[in-house]
Amino acid sequence: MKQEHESETRERLARLWSEAESSVQAYVFSAVTGFHHAEDVVQQVALTVARRFDEYDEARPFVAWALWLAKSRIIDHYRKQASERRVFSDVVLDQIADVMAQQQPERSSKKAALDHCVGKLPEKSRKLLELRYLEDASVESVAETIHSTGGAVRVMLFRIREILANCIRTQLAQEARDL
Repeated sequence: MKQEHESETRERLARLWSEAESSVQAYVFSAVTGFHHAEDVVQQVALTVARRFDEYDEARPFVAWALWLAKSRIIDHYRKQASERRVFSDVVLDQIADVMAQQQPERSSKKAALDHCVGKLPEKSRKLLELRYLEDASVESVAETIHSTGGAVRVMLFRIREILANCIRTQLAQEARDL
């Protein structure tokens, strides 16, 4: 019986986190400088959400609770990085969290559309996106890696972003028609 309850709790946590994760990521990435620092903070938020899930009040929206925990992790991050200047005040972090909570349903469908569209790209295009945006490599560094020029990389990235934007618009329009 207890094992069954724990399994249900884990499933509920996983479902709620998967719905809120894109909002938490957007919130953290807007407040923390540096891709890898922001990723680390998002992981800390996920751990905190899992550890403290028994404290979650189901009368409140889960995303708002997760964003509240994210704010604490962001503050902790900047305390640890004392030499780094904090970009936002607590008031601004609260305002950003409110906006993220309100936009969460739309952001989830856009994230799903982006994931779908990136998956449709050729391997070379996905690699370019990975180098530039996930590994935060400069255009010049990407050009060196793929044995090209900075100008050519800029053009390729522009075209890839255009393809993704069109694909996402089409995907979201299709979802709206299916509703």
